[in-house]
Amino acid sequence: MKKVMLMAIAILFATATVFAAYTTNPISDTTKTKKVKPVAKVQYTCTMHPEVISDKPGKCPKCGMTLVEKKPAKKKAEPMKK
Repeated sequence: MKKVMLMAIAILFATATVFAAYTTNPISDTTKTKKVKPVAKVQYTCTMHPEVISDKPGKCPKCGMTLVEKKPAKKKAEPMKK
């Protein structure tokens, strides 16, 4: 009886390790399934002096106006080909 119990425990342990080896870890698998967009760096510029660019809000060193967040340039639409 003792041998049968030890054999059953050994089979259960072996089965559990086989299933554990073939299951995937959902935490490490997220890098393959989810794409993370890079965070765009916010820049600030003066409305009167667009060459003045800063990485934090503040005042323009040339005129003293408040720097505003710089928006990304919009892409121009291509004309339709006939």
